[in-house]
Amino acid sequence: MHLDVQDLRDFYYRTQLGRVAQRAIRDQLTRLWTPAPGQTVAGFGFAVPLLRPWLSEARRVIGLMPGPQGVMPWPAGMPNVSVLCEDTAWPVPTGLVDRLALMHGLETSEQPSAVLEEAHRVLGPGGRAVFVVPNRSGLWARRDGTPFGYGRPYSGAQLEAQLRRHGFTPERSVTVLHAPPSQAPFWLRTADLWEGLGRRLPWLSGGVLMVEATKQVYAPTRGGLKAVVTRPLKVLEGVRGGSAEPAMNQVPHRRGGRPGPAG
Repeated sequence: MHLDVQDLRDFYYRTQLGRVAQRAIRDQLTRLWTPAPGQTVAGFGFAVPLLRPWLSEARRVIGLMPGPQGVMPWPAGMPNVSVLCEDTAWPVPTGLVDRLALMHGLETSEQPSAVLEEAHRVLGPGGRAVFVVPNRSGLWARRDGTPFGYGRPYSGAQLEAQLRRHGFTPERSVTVLHAPPSQAPFWLRTADLWEGLGRRLPWLSGGVLMVEATKQVYAPTRGGLKAVVTRPLKVLEGVRGGSAEPAMNQVPHRRGGRPGPAG
């Protein structure tokens, strides 16, 4: 089930490990998506820590927080953009969103298919989504001291298969949080070093999986004459071949007898 919003807030904003995790995931997201003006950017679950770079650039930013989790005002000291919603019904018009980030929203939901259906619905043509989930083979999914220790962890293949079943095309997959989920000063000080190593060494598995996907848009089936007539009619076909003569050069026969003499 969804985590409590107070626990999520305390982890990301009041612990050093949470701030390190927030920075690593947000930095990776901005590598995937450069903030650009005119976009509508949304986050579902507890994705608001990732959306701050878009506050000054995007046309609008929306923080969607599921009812069982609870909602908190965000960002602090600015007009609130957070809204409470259900997994099965987001208060966002169809096709409005250009960029969508999900964190602590998919793996903790009791209705993951409904979450993916809503994500697909709100994305517009050319829209992109990033799904941030615990990595099944990482250390963070095995520790209860962080939010990534709750819910269903995924492997890359599992998540991509689920996305395809709901109309998404996976484009890129990366892992983050390559340092262990430890409050020890050594690991906190060297977290940026481990993130850099993880980007250069694909086999170094991180604790969190990030999959970027696009919305599949199917082209309509083309109808009309082109679909029916596979071989167009050639009006003068056979005229030049010698096997068929124009009707004007043929001598008509009289009905019931021999041809008459030429006049």
